[in-house]
Amino acid sequence: MPDAIPSPSASSDSLYDLVVIGAGPGGYVAAIRAAQLGLKVACIDKEGRFGGTCLRVGCIPSKALLDATEKLFLAKNHFAEMGILVDNPRPDLKTLMARKDKIVETLTSGVSLLMKKNKIDKIVGMAKFVSPTEIEVSADGKTQKLTAKNFLIATGSAPVELPFLKFDGKRVIHSDHAIALPEIPQRMVVIGGGAIGLEMGSVWSRMGTKVTVLEMLPQLVAGGDSEMANGLEKVLKKQGLTIYTAAKFTGAKEEKGALTVSFDWEGKKQTETADVILVSVGRRPYTEGLNLEAAGVKLDERKRVAVGGHYQTNVPHIFAIGDVIVGPMLAHKAEDEGVAVAELLAGKAGHVNYNVIPAVVYTAPELAWVGKTEEQLQAEGIAYNVGKFNFRVNGRALAMGETEGFVKVLAHQKTDRVLGVHILGAQASSMIPEAASVMEFAGSAEDIARTCHAHPTLPEAVREAAMAALKRAIHA
Repeated sequence: MPDAIPSPSASSDSLYDLVVIGAGPGGYVAAIRAAQLGLKVACIDKEGRFGGTCLRVGCIPSKALLDATEKLFLAKNHFAEMGILVDNPRPDLKTLMARKDKIVETLTSGVSLLMKKNKIDKIVGMAKFVSPTEIEVSADGKTQKLTAKNFLIATGSAPVELPFLKFDGKRVIHSDHAIALPEIPQRMVVIGGGAIGLEMGSVWSRMGTKVTVLEMLPQLVAGGDSEMANGLEKVLKKQGLTIYTAAKFTGAKEEKGALTVSFDWEGKKQTETADVILVSVGRRPYTEGLNLEAAGVKLDERKRVAVGGHYQTNVPHIFAIGDVIVGPMLAHKAEDEGVAVAELLAGKAGHVNYNVIPAVVYTAPELAWVGKTEEQLQAEGIAYNVGKFNFRVNGRALAMGETEGFVKVLAHQKTDRVLGVHILGAQASSMIPEAASVMEFAGSAEDIARTCHAHPTLPEAVREAAMAALKRAIHA
């Protein structure tokens, strides 16, 4: 597969240097960076509100609901012990959803303004290839054709549907539906114990729904460190979620106006009753309608767009990034890939370090990590030191009433290079970038330990865990 990047040439009025198909975090960021570098750019999306799944129905609206309902949970369960008396806190679903929608509108409008600011042609419609050098965009019964020197496929992903449990948007739903339910269900079964399932399960549990999570694997959050995942499971159970791991979902049927969900667990057949089933078993690359055959673009065995090291497909001037290619389906991963493609097209050295891409589960407490898990290091035969520090003895965590969880630092036994950092705790998502920065520059546990951290703060726990890996923790 070719990896030589076509040399950019002077822009012309009739030909774009780059046409980006998809205006999610990967696509619109790629378009902006390419425009900054002097390329003539168009960005196409089938939705008038640019921002993709992340801004419209994913990352942003879900976090609006998570943050709001976390405050509700605190008001119900913890304000009194802090000396704050709140009479009968309860959700106002209409206002909560309106606030979420307003946040989405603000951010998607902002992306459109960025398109204008950077002189990018914003085009709304469904794009499909008609040849390797031309696409057709259709909207409202009208079509237009665009030619370009380079194309970037950034069309994202869609929820996976179980073949025997079709989405209807009301009783059997996916994440897009879960952020916009018109009323609070009494009972919800979540199939899948990954980030999306746990986050949406948490949202509705805090508003009064009885939530049951069924995870097929032996632990929640597949790919996460097992000790951290098990710690998160214990906390979520304390918050009221019912969780079954190593549970095999076998079917669902409607009985007496409700859904009976069947599953096998610990060798026994079990059932749960639900008003709503949230299916959260993963996402698949979204390439429908692109007519990639006309461009000659190949897919891999999992229907992802096949790319080489510089994000080129087998057609040298057609690139792909984000959820449609191999790798974690994360908005920030797509953003970095978009920047890399734009810089490569401009003759620069675009690059993404896939060993240092953070992952976050935005429950309360949050679970965040970057780098290797203990299981991965053991499987690879890498000798390592481990340092842990519990938030129970962190001054700021005590003051905040956020003492659940701990930090784990994994460092190479000989070189002390940081190999992985895992955080289960409040604001873990805001602490993990420190670890990612250290790892990006091949830093050590000693580097973290020698860096002065403000006191009292939650990130002091990261420093203490690094010191523990060196067997010299102060407060443990």
